[in-house]
Amino acid sequence: MKRVFLAIVGIVLTSLAQAAVKSIVLVHGAFVDGSGWKAVADILEHDGYSVRVVQEPLTSLAADVAATRVILDQVGPSVLVGHSWGGMIITEAGDHPSVRSLVYVAAFEPDVGETAGGLQEKTPPASQSVVPIGGGFVQVEPGAFHRDVAPDVPERAVHFASISQVPIAAEAFGAAATHATWATKPSYAVVATQDRMINPELERFMSRRAKSETIELTGSHAIFLSHPHEVANLIEKAARAAQ
Repeated sequence: MKRVFLAIVGIVLTSLAQAAVKSIVLVHGAFVDGSGWKAVADILEHDGYSVRVVQEPLTSLAADVAATRVILDQVGPSVLVGHSWGGMIITEAGDHPSVRSLVYVAAFEPDVGETAGGLQEKTPPASQSVVPIGGGFVQVEPGAFHRDVAPDVPERAVHFASISQVPIAAEAFGAAATHATWATKPSYAVVATQDRMINPELERFMSRRAKSETIELTGSHAIFLSHPHEVANLIEKAARAAQ
């Protein structure tokens, strides 16, 4: 009887140790704020996950990483998700002890020493609509926002995003990754096959190099808006696999 009891206790403890992560931290990309994650966050919360959305300042890579770490300090074991520029952020912030795995959504997935600007130069995107607006900041030309960022989303649905952009400091694109968390923690990736802001071939190259478990979705840079269920499903898969 004692052996049976100990066996049961062992099974319970093993199950607890292997329980799926239930906390998700979402990091937005350049030119937008965290509200773009709403459709994905709604699905995750409906499915029982606790969601936090980082509102990083986009003033520098270091500042954006710091803002992400503030949120990670407040949560338990988590999946850290980044879109676009957010991939640079989660690669740096992903060494936080709360992070169990990373999910890159049409995102930069840099290696040590690489910059977002350098990766873009290596494999240029179709869009050339990022323009300076003064003070060292850049944004997407509003008239090109729908075409280059979210052509597979109704124009009226993204109009407000185009006129309420959060500019990013141009110098941020020259900030190099100091380590590559994907080399030490499980990673997943979404390649958006019609992305005009980051070349899909660059997304494929980065995800292959990182050995990320990758899905390809037919859609734009704003793939989390046009395919929220598929993106949420991949995030939940990462959470279930995390221990």
